[in-house]
Amino acid sequence: MATAGTDTSVVVIGAGQAGLSVAFYLQRLGLDAGNEFVLLDRGPGTGGAWQSRWEALRLGSAHRVNDLPGMEELGVSFDTADRTLPAKEVVADYYRRYEDHYGFQVVRPATVTSVVNNGATNLLVTFSDDEGEQAVTTDIVVNATGTWGSPFVPWYPGRNDFAGRQVHTNDYAEASEFAGQSVLVVGGGTSAIGFLLELEGTASELTWVTRRDIEFLDEGELNMEAGAAAVAKQDEAARAGRALPSIVSGTGVPRTRRIQAGIDRGVLIPKPMFSAIDSDGVRWADGTFQKVDAIVWATGFRPELRHLAPLKLREKAGGVSVGAGSAFKDPRIFFAGYGPQASTIGANRAGRMIARQVVASLSKL
Repeated sequence: MATAGTDTSVVVIGAGQAGLSVAFYLQRLGLDAGNEFVLLDRGPGTGGAWQSRWEALRLGSAHRVNDLPGMEELGVSFDTADRTLPAKEVVADYYRRYEDHYGFQVVRPATVTSVVNNGATNLLVTFSDDEGEQAVTTDIVVNATGTWGSPFVPWYPGRNDFAGRQVHTNDYAEASEFAGQSVLVVGGGTSAIGFLLELEGTASELTWVTRRDIEFLDEGELNMEAGAAAVAKQDEAARAGRALPSIVSGTGVPRTRRIQAGIDRGVLIPKPMFSAIDSDGVRWADGTFQKVDAIVWATGFRPELRHLAPLKLREKAGGVSVGAGSAFKDPRIFFAGYGPQASTIGANRAGRMIARQVVASLSKL
């Protein structure tokens, strides 16, 4: 189905939940994996961003992981997965079985460095792998890189002068690394809460700070109406080309028994943000000082889009204008797992939509 002069019809960048969902539906629509569409994945193994999550994270302690489309053929489900094992191991195992079952032939580790115009209509995707720099020409690119490779750390006065350790979510490994230290955790989402509960009893002192008030939901699970509203805000921002807002800021945090117990113990009581960072601690708005050995920034991520920079898709508002899965500025570029599709269930639904649109675009070439 590729046009004359291209190596393949579609390149899917990223083999996490979004990329695999798109691949499943491309295959169902008749495209041949490894020939008419190619998956490139930066990770050394299967599992997408999950393979890099911290060791103590378990399924059920974070947002729900939904099954990939067609996973029932493998006889496995995240709903019945072993919750005593690290989530990273379970997801990597299930995704490995999934890729093998459907024969997706994912190329990894393959780090995409750029996507550029190749002549009048085609695209050139350059990536590096174990053999060095490679390139593949294609008609369409589906970007499913997610956000894990683009951590966001807000700037505060003195941040660069802090002599202690600063760790972002994507660098956090295990609580034992902070044994006996005074640790400050920044962020209002489930990752921050997970770190606090894990560090309790290991760190000598724990402090939680957030930039906004935390809404703990009494019903113990995400409010569907609030969730729909948060997704709508994501979609609105994506269409307008603005930076994407946080999902959790619009949905709140479920007050599970584990979280309620943490609140009762005084571990999950957030303080307002500090005003500045000193070399050995932080200063609060009232001018008082607190000594801190380490800062854990659980402050989220931004979409990983650096490799698309040559296509000049960014708007002045800071984001990329995306509607119904494709870039307004270049309909050859599709986005899976972007904005309103970021959740596992959203990525699965979007996979079907994007695959259909990709095949429809190819039929016009």
